[in-house]
Amino acid sequence: MPSTFIAYDEAEPAGLARRCGGLLYDFLILVALYMLLGGLVVSLNQGEALEQAWIMQALLIAISYGFFGFFWRRSGQTLGMLAWRLRIETHQGQAISWTQVGLRMLGGLLGLLCFGLGYLWLYWDPHQRTWSDILSNTRTLVLPKPIKNKE
Repeated sequence: MPSTFIAYDEAEPAGLARRCGGLLYDFLILVALYMLLGGLVVSLNQGEALEQAWIMQALLIAISYGFFGFFWRRSGQTLGMLAWRLRIETHQGQAISWTQVGLRMLGGLLGLLCFGLGYLWLYWDPHQRTWSDILSNTRTLVLPKPIKNKE
């Protein structure tokens, strides 16, 4: 059974700047993971690159899928999204499924490959959804700032 997140009445759809900020942070983390993977693969292959490039490509896709899937299914937030107070969830406020993780990744990739149109789409969509949101039937919200206790 998927976990249900805390509901926030003040949560609103995320804008483009926040989404890009979170994406940039996560991209830097993924680059570091890719570099670690590359170093591991080369060291296990006696210091040589793999002759079959498709194996490395499959490993990179698996690392990306695992990274996003782990965080989105656990808390709805990757590390970059946490910094920008963003959260991915279903329309019922629950954690997304593994299928939705794949669909979000596909929608994001297609949106970027179409010169960013998939992300700019939020300006035309009445609910401020990107192609990733629409394809995976999820939403990306901005969470309210935490209230600090004055003691």
